[in-house]
Amino acid sequence: MKASQFLSKEQKKEVVAAIMEAEKATSGEIRVHIETSCNGDPKIRALRTFHKLKMARTAARNGVLVYVACDSRRFAVIGDKGINAVVPAGFWKDVVAAMGEFFKKEEYTQGLVKGVIMIGEKLKAFFPYQSDDVNELPDDISYGDGE
Repeated sequence: MKASQFLSKEQKKEVVAAIMEAEKATSGEIRVHIETSCNGDPKIRALRTFHKLKMARTAARNGVLVYVACDSRRFAVIGDKGINAVVPAGFWKDVVAAMGEFFKKEEYTQGLVKGVIMIGEKLKAFFPYQSDDVNELPDDISYGDGE
């Protein structure tokens, strides 16, 4: 299956709406990237994708990537230096675990939305919205063929 076909049009809208809602209360940036496959460690692939998407270019280094390899059934969540420096130990594992509960039931949209909401709450706590904030990264879902 092509990565762009992993979610229906309505499911894509739901995920993008969750990203936009989460980002309203924070200067942080959340991206969701879906690929077909990941042959190795999904965290390593997520890190490569993070840099490919130029997510390290946010002013506060507070971008977070939710990476999914749909055919390989692997995913990872990674944050940039700014957010990693302030979130509690184990936070990313908690997000992955919460998403994984939905993914096990093949409720991918709900899992993505849950992850985005959790990430948004943490970003809001440490990087609250400022009146001069600008949306530094696109809110839409990005796609790739994987590796």
